[in-house]
Amino acid sequence: MAKQFRFPDIGEGITEGEIVRWTVQEGDEVKVDQTLGEIETDKAVVEMPSPFAGTVLKLHFKPKDIIKVGQVLVTIGEKGEPVVEAPAGIPVPKEAGAPAAVRTAALPAAPPGESLATPKVRALAREMGIDLTLVQGTGAGSRITEDDVREAKERAAAAEKKPEFRIKPKFDFYGALEYVPLRGVRRATARRLTESIRKAVHVTHFDEADASVLIALRDKMKGEAEARGTKLTYLPFIVKALVEALKLHPMLNATVDEESEEIIVKKYYNIGIAVDVPDGLIVPVVKGADMKTVFEIAEDIGNLARAARARTLDLADLKGGTFSITNVGAIGGDAATPIINYPEVAILATMRIGKRVRAENGAVIVKTTLPLCLSFDHRVVDGAEAARFSRDLVKLLESPAA
Repeated sequence: MAKQFRFPDIGEGITEGEIVRWTVQEGDEVKVDQTLGEIETDKAVVEMPSPFAGTVLKLHFKPKDIIKVGQVLVTIGEKGEPVVEAPAGIPVPKEAGAPAAVRTAALPAAPPGESLATPKVRALAREMGIDLTLVQGTGAGSRITEDDVREAKERAAAAEKKPEFRIKPKFDFYGALEYVPLRGVRRATARRLTESIRKAVHVTHFDEADASVLIALRDKMKGEAEARGTKLTYLPFIVKALVEALKLHPMLNATVDEESEEIIVKKYYNIGIAVDVPDGLIVPVVKGADMKTVFEIAEDIGNLARAARARTLDLADLKGGTFSITNVGAIGGDAATPIINYPEVAILATMRIGKRVRAENGAVIVKTTLPLCLSFDHRVVDGAEAARFSRDLVKLLESPAA
């Protein structure tokens, strides 16, 4: 009997991916765990192993197609067996031999004829005129989310429109035009940043630290790092100071659960490091930063950055973050307003270390400073608490620990 391999729920809020390429063709014989193709999800390219052995009867999508969680990727069965099309978006049962990435629901199933949704989502559906029994949920346990309702509304509106030819002019009044598809990392980045701006209440607090002691300590330890084969930047010292500041201000080391309307304070410290790649930003995570030395953090950051640029990161490298840093200073600049890596509640932008003119004790002096820009979700963190966190972070950076 033909079996359908659906795009599994791989967690972390990922609801779709883009087919990069197939490594098999229709008619090929495949074994269990043989790679069928590559799919680009939210900031990672992952290989999809086959959960079944048999003949590839149908590849349901083409390269560059966008696929949603629950849609059929591949049908595998006996050669010549007919392919039965199934509705898209059905949650995947955890069968024997199914890939470990497929997640089973921990929540109770909805009664027949009903939909699993919170009162807030039901109210939104009523407001938009959406029948929830016709909506496929993408949340935990197939729970319908606000985004599912909004997408259903968009699909309904699109279905009502008359088909139109879209003409793309090669020139406008001012000159030539080029059209660049919003795909891959850039598309995922755009969606995540839009979600963050739509859901979190962004406020940015600016501060700066005297960087003279930090510079001296880094110069002192640089030789030992090189002997270890590690490049030592200022970032590992900042991560160490950040972790200590988060211990003093735990509400900044948290995430927001929209469905349960809870703030989840994390008792561990996994720090996301934004990496600049040609088509967007990738945020791999340094796990257990509180238990690592400066050298170990430096090694982790180097390995993760190289893997991000080579697009060889594992999905696990992108999960579990509790707070993020974006090191804008590696490029330049004195100030920025970073966007929170939602559902985290805060992000720190570190700017260019350099000499700046300052007034101190009634005199004008030149000192080397490190500007800090903390964006936080005002629903969770008050301005006074953000200022206290920043003050303590400055103190820790001005007396850094090795």
